[in-house]
Amino acid sequence: MQKSKYPCIVWLNGFCAYSPLKNMKSNKYLIGTAFLLLALASAFILFWNRPLENRNQIPTYVEPVSVRTDSTAPFEKPAFSIPITQPVTIERYFSFMDALVRQYDTLVPYALTEHMLVRANPWIIDSLENTDYYRQIARGNFVADQRKMTILQTGDTLILPGPKAANLLQSSIQATSLDINLPAFRLRIMEKDSVLYDFPVRIGKNQKKYLALAGGNVDLRTHTGTGEIIRINRRPVFFDPVTGKQFTHTKRDDQRTTWMPLIPWIEPAIDGNRYGQMIHPTTNPRTLGKPASNGCIGLKEADAWRVYYYAPIGTKVVIRYDLFEESNTGDTLRYKDVYPPRVSRKKVVGKSVVALYSGDNQDCWCGH
Repeated sequence: MQKSKYPCIVWLNGFCAYSPLKNMKSNKYLIGTAFLLLALASAFILFWNRPLENRNQIPTYVEPVSVRTDSTAPFEKPAFSIPITQPVTIERYFSFMDALVRQYDTLVPYALTEHMLVRANPWIIDSLENTDYYRQIARGNFVADQRKMTILQTGDTLILPGPKAANLLQSSIQATSLDINLPAFRLRIMEKDSVLYDFPVRIGKNQKKYLALAGGNVDLRTHTGTGEIIRINRRPVFFDPVTGKQFTHTKRDDQRTTWMPLIPWIEPAIDGNRYGQMIHPTTNPRTLGKPASNGCIGLKEADAWRVYYYAPIGTKVVIRYDLFEESNTGDTLRYKDVYPPRVSRKKVVGKSVVALYSGDNQDCWCGH
């Protein structure tokens, strides 16, 4: 074995392979690297052991990223990102969203609601719109029961907005109103003076009719006036207003029969009165642009989803009867008078259907 004047640590085939003194220069680099690694490890331990509320995440959640909502908010790191771990069907959708609101409401510095959550994730509305029966038919898909359709997929991620984005969203929601011009058969979602969306609708018939649920003849014309959304029915139970019988299925415009879709109905009070004229989807969109309902305002299924998420309780509603209107290009539009002779539509003669609406029942009587 070879002798060495330096203490040897590693011997290889009789030769000194490593001596700390002989390799003093290399040792300095190794020691420096070791101290650096030790310092980084200590810093990580201190970072991880700080209080949980100072971390902007919950373990097992997807790391938040900057996401722009449908508000005018600047890029802001979301408060939380929530991964979807199992498919959510329309049948389970509202229960799932309610559970999320309950879980996170106390963890964010603002009042979390279903509408806030969905408006912060506008792709959900797009997905709900695409469950429209006629959109699916156009794609070659016959859907007998839309309640079974999956709306949230495994791997999707929901974000809860940060405080700045939430404040802007809330301001936008509070500035939103519904404007409905009956002879134009249009419902517009407004934000202040700007038109966000413009949808075709159907309105009440220009006639009186016996309705078993009302117990007499009812003037079916849609009432005009100013009011607000006072009730939302997310799980409607359907009754034929003429016979009073409950129904669960509907015949579509293509003569096929399906289950009634699970889409919310919303009720406005007009000039302080509850006339029972709901804003809701129709399963027969060929009636849009016509006085074809029992007083309600009907929309396409896709449009009804968007109206629902832009018109929470308290949203201002204006229902008017303007035969002349100015277009976006400045032209004067003239509409056909669908309710002749001209009478006050704030005081329509005949029985009101308000008696059908006591408390928060889930009954919807207007029709398909």
